[in-house]
Amino acid sequence: MGMTAELIQSDIQGLTLLRRGKVRDVYDLGDKLLIVSTDRLSAFDCILPDPIPGKGKLLTQISSWWFKKTSDLIPNHLISSELSEIQKSLPQNVKLDPKAFDGRTMLTWKAKRIDAECVVRGYIAGSGWKEYQSTSTICGHRLPPNLLESAELPTPIFTPATKADEGHDQNISPAQLAQAVGPNVGAELEQLSIKLYTFARELLKSKQLILADTKFEFGYINNRITLIDEILTPDSSRVWDSKTYKPGTTPASFDKQFVRDYLERIKWNKQPPAPSLPADVIEGTVKRYQEFLRIVTA
Repeated sequence: MGMTAELIQSDIQGLTLLRRGKVRDVYDLGDKLLIVSTDRLSAFDCILPDPIPGKGKLLTQISSWWFKKTSDLIPNHLISSELSEIQKSLPQNVKLDPKAFDGRTMLTWKAKRIDAECVVRGYIAGSGWKEYQSTSTICGHRLPPNLLESAELPTPIFTPATKADEGHDQNISPAQLAQAVGPNVGAELEQLSIKLYTFARELLKSKQLILADTKFEFGYINNRITLIDEILTPDSSRVWDSKTYKPGTTPASFDKQFVRDYLERIKWNKQPPAPSLPADVIEGTVKRYQEFLRIVTA
C-alpha cells in the first residue's frame, strides 16, 4: 500500500456536522452517525499540523476488523464500513465521492456516549511509567517495587481517564470513575474492558505482537452498554514487536509512539501550536500503521 492522498477535514454538504474530534468528523443521521476518519494525527492532546496520508483509511479498516472479531464479546455500534452500503442510508441529495470517502467512512448507530476513556494496561509504559516512578502507583493501583520500564504487570489493570474532545484527558482511579457513572456501571466498564483487552492480547500474541495497553470507549444503545468509536488501532493502543521486546528498554512499536518519541527528542513543550513533522517521521508512521494492519488481519 503506497502513500495516498490525504484528507485533513471533511465537509459534506447536506449533512449536519455533529462534532469534529481530534481525528474523526461525525455527522448526524438521526438514529445513526456517519463517521469520517481523517488523516489528522494528535499527540499529547494536540492536533499536529501535518496529516499522515491514508491514516484514516487504515484506522477504519483496523477498527472494522476488530469490531467484527469482538462482536460475540460485546455489541458495538458498527453498521457498515462499505461505502456502497453507507450511501443507501444517506439522503438522496448527498453523494459521497469514493476518492475522498471510500475506506475511511463508517455508518454506526448513535449512542449516548459515556464520557470516560476505559484504559487497560498490561505493561508499564507511557504516562503510567512516569506516575509509577514517582508514586509506585498507577491510577490508584499500587504496584510491586522495582519494576522496569516496559515490564509486564502481574495482572492487567484498569486505569480510566476523563474524556476530552479538546485539551487534556486526565487519568482517574476506578473509584473516581464509579463516582462519576455509578458503581454498577463502573464495574461493568472495567469488566468489559479487561475482557476485550485479554482477548486481543492473546490474539496478538499469536502474531508475535504485544498489546501493552489500549483504550476503549462505550455508550448506551437501547439502554445497553455498547462499544463505540474505534478499537485496538495504532492510535488507541501501544503495540510492540515481541521479537525485540526486552524489559527496561523501549521496544519497537507499531503505533504513534514513533511520533511521540520524535516530539520528545526535539523537546517540544507540548503546548499548541504543535511543530511540523519531517518527511521521514510521516513516512515511518504510515509504514508502522500499514504493517500493523497487515500482521493483524493476515
